[in-house]
Amino acid sequence: MIRNPILPGFNPDPSICRVGEDYFIATSTFEWYPGVQIHHSRDLVNWTLVSRPLARKGLLDMRGNPDSCGIWAPCLSHADGRFWLVYTDVKRYDGNFKDAPNYITTCETIDGDWSDPWYVNNSGFDPSLYHDDDGRKYFMNMQWNYRGPGTGGNPENSSFDGILLQEWSPEKGLFGPVKNVYLGTSRGLTEAPHIFKRNGWYYLTTAEGGTVYDHAVTMARSRSIWGPYEDHPNKYLMCAADAPDHPIQKTGHGQYVETHDGQFYHTFLMGRPIPGPDGTGRFCPLGRETGIERVAWGEDDWLYLEGGGMLVRTELPGLADVEPNPPVAYHTDFTGGQLPPEFQWLRSPDTEKLYRINNGSLSLFGRESMGSWFEQSLVARRQEHFVYTAETEVEFEPTTYQQAAGLTTYYNRFKFHMLLVTDEPGQGRSLSVVSCLGDFPDGALTYALDKPLPCPDGPIGMKVEVDHALQQFFWKQPGGEWQPIGPKLNAAIISDEGGRGGHGSFTGAFVGMFAMDMTGQGKEARFSHFSYVPEGAS
Repeated sequence: MIRNPILPGFNPDPSICRVGEDYFIATSTFEWYPGVQIHHSRDLVNWTLVSRPLARKGLLDMRGNPDSCGIWAPCLSHADGRFWLVYTDVKRYDGNFKDAPNYITTCETIDGDWSDPWYVNNSGFDPSLYHDDDGRKYFMNMQWNYRGPGTGGNPENSSFDGILLQEWSPEKGLFGPVKNVYLGTSRGLTEAPHIFKRNGWYYLTTAEGGTVYDHAVTMARSRSIWGPYEDHPNKYLMCAADAPDHPIQKTGHGQYVETHDGQFYHTFLMGRPIPGPDGTGRFCPLGRETGIERVAWGEDDWLYLEGGGMLVRTELPGLADVEPNPPVAYHTDFTGGQLPPEFQWLRSPDTEKLYRINNGSLSLFGRESMGSWFEQSLVARRQEHFVYTAETEVEFEPTTYQQAAGLTTYYNRFKFHMLLVTDEPGQGRSLSVVSCLGDFPDGALTYALDKPLPCPDGPIGMKVEVDHALQQFFWKQPGGEWQPIGPKLNAAIISDEGGRGGHGSFTGAFVGMFAMDMTGQGKEARFSHFSYVPEGAS
């Protein structure tokens, strides 16, 4: 049985691609490096991370990108014996302008060295490449209207301005006429176009309603790729906006796939809201995740959810009689010579400035602050479970309060908690618990301890226990017992909805190791290991 989500934790905007009996899903990574996650499966039940293709400066450099910018909505396809990846590197979030250059790269193998990119355009985000059966290729993206209200069904406060279509080739780039082929429905915020063809119809799926609780998958069709496109009889293939108690919310932004044995599925992004720390409200600590649902063709040649209605299921049949893999405890001692694939860092392709794998430790070189958009020495992994424990040990000898290193739960520069080793004037090496509670635009810090705790020499063990809406830090000396430090903290801050919510909040929660050195000296912090243990892990 498939259990949704199939890709837990921050894995939004799923683009699915089938090659024979192999299935691949590409998801957005935003400001996290390397760019784009690609998972593989043969049963649609269990998925394995096989590639992060945008892994060098020639393909991606996000230094200076604001929170929740960077890689939006990749599109993965296979044609001409090659994989094709289309992606946006969004450079601006606030204000009327949305600088969003779009690129295409290609590779014969999913985990190979991807080509230097073709620059395509900058007219909007959520690009997609369609390979027609006559060999022609068509490029799509939503159009951004910086002047104000968009056209069609898009609301007055929206700059979304319909879906552009133009022919493209590797030799010519974009060529021929460009046409706005779809203006959207009354739900508005029309984005995420994907085209597929069946029985002489071109089917266009888009996402509408914004990537929160009003999100939906919209479907339209035409006999010509250039339109006009007629809307689905229900307008939407899936939407949970009218069912706030359904366990899966935010359903939208996905792609159709026909399986090798003639079944039909559709991916979607989703959120699993839980109550806040006071038992009220709702937040999605795991961010926007990836789900999949089985769909069926009606006699009218329209696609519908197999179970009817617009609500996706938490469980459904996959392609094989297998069960989802159970939770597994993760541990690394950094002896493999490379950073384990579970980890990512922020924005920069110049890893030698940020970290080094030693024989049995990870060295982080203190760079800019946790509030920087340029170079941060932060190595972290996704939170994939509502309840987990993460633990590490750090050796760090700061000489000023401008140097700090430790363990963090992190969403973005305005939403994090951190346990850090630093130097406190008049006290020397100390432990401190520091948070930023999502108070955009101020970015003020909150200190959980009245006074930093004096810290003995030598390695310091650090641990965080996260239980739904609360988290607690711990510390210890080698051979000692874990001791709590600071109060229980609001884990709901580390979520899409955390703090004031909404502002640049399209990613998910991470937990990991960091080092800051605002003197510019690059002070080294050495981490001996890292463990992530979800509840019920074997």
